Amino acid sequence: QEQLEESGGGLVQPGGSLRLSCAVSGFSVDYYAIGWFRQRPGKEREGVACINIPDSRTLYRDSVKGRFAISRDRAKNTVFLEMNSLESEDTGVYYCAASYRRPGLVEGLFDYWGQGTEVTVSS
Repeated sequence: QEQLEESGGGLVQPGGSLRLSCAVSGFSVDYYAIGWFRQRPGKEREGVACINIPDSRTLYRDSVKGRFAISRDRAKNTVFLEMNSLESEDTGVYYCAASYRRPGLVEGLFDYWGQGTEVTVSS
């Protein structure tokens, strides 16, 4: 059974850093694109970053470029989201998702979803 499990969320002060992990089981990420999405309070879920595993191509939302970095550990079948210089606007529930079709930041491309991990940026 295909499963994605996020971890690494928590409370952090503005300017701080967090690393989120997305552990995948039930399938190999080698042929997928893995994306990170977030749902901020009162907002629709939005795409944050995506990595196309076959060629390592990455995509980022404009507001996180230069601050967030997506990467993967093939041996652990895990994808990471390194988040630096966090701002209060980054607060939300972060989800990882897998797409067998193509990489992107659009929800409809993604087939499998995790349950989410909460990130709170506050002093």
